[in-house]
Amino acid sequence: MLLAGLLLVVLTLSAAIRSFVLPRNESVRLNGWLFQGFRWIFNQLAARTVTYGQRDRVLALFAPVALVALPIFWLALLSLAYTGIFWGLDEGHWFRCYRISGSSLLTLGSEEPTHGVAATALSYSEAALGLLLLTLLISYLPTIYQSFSRRELVVARLELRAGSPSSATALVEWLYGAERLYHDEPWMRWEEWFVEIEESHTSLPILSFFRSPQPGRSWVSTAGIILDAAALVFSAVEQPRSPQMEICFKAGCLALNRVHRYFEVNVRSTPPRQGPLAAHAGRAQHIDRASFDDILDQLAACALPLRPDRTAAWQQYQELRSRYQEALVFMARLTVAPEVSTIQQG
Repeated sequence: MLLAGLLLVVLTLSAAIRSFVLPRNESVRLNGWLFQGFRWIFNQLAARTVTYGQRDRVLALFAPVALVALPIFWLALLSLAYTGIFWGLDEGHWFRCYRISGSSLLTLGSEEPTHGVAATALSYSEAALGLLLLTLLISYLPTIYQSFSRRELVVARLELRAGSPSSATALVEWLYGAERLYHDEPWMRWEEWFVEIEESHTSLPILSFFRSPQPGRSWVSTAGIILDAAALVFSAVEQPRSPQMEICFKAGCLALNRVHRYFEVNVRSTPPRQGPLAAHAGRAQHIDRASFDDILDQLAACALPLRPDRTAAWQQYQELRSRYQEALVFMARLTVAPEVSTIQQG
């Protein structure tokens, strides 16, 4: 039992370090069990709602509640581990060992070990580890919320340009009307946003589930609209390709696909499917040939120079969208995002 307790201490400390200190995307199984448990609970609650706004309010609590529960989960594991350690050191029956562990972990001093220096040193180490785990989370909360704020700034700014509900067609029209379609500045800003999404949402995966302050917004929908806008321009507009737009498109495809692979392969999370929740679980709008022609008609009305061969444009658009379509649909359903739209609404 002593060895089992020491192993559990090592596993818990390793989970904390890999979650908040190691600067790479590591799958932490202990954390995954906790988050998936809370996810199942919130999915059940959200499935009982009727409107998307109600579902959004329920699911908005998932990430903050799970994040706050994480150190409590770690502390509970530490308490269980040290209970086994003190029992292995012959500190008495299970309940006394549990009281010693809890007293050390919470620095209460109400129950002390009595069998030698080793047990006393271990009780001090438990108190130190408990403080360390709490400090890790508290110190990283500002980092998490700074990343969230930077992400949502781009989401909100895109809504101002692409309308509400936003669409890729409206974004292209705005960029062309403002003479920004082939300027580097907006595409460079979105490239930086995609790069940060790739890094932050795989190293701190709980960020993917922090929902936007407004129900109609989502980082997944925003990513889809930017990529759809670039795909439309590349396939349909009769102009030389912008190198910065190409880099932005590549960065977006990489970011979405790597976040997708993290959840699909490492965490093995699955999108919610039950009840009415699945009916609006972040659908990515299907574009058929007729819809694509309608989009081109809208763009032609804005005087954009379009390619004369619409069939070739349609084929190229399908090829470009296939590079991120699967990841976009998966992440939209996983995060229960609003519908990702290419066609301008209204």
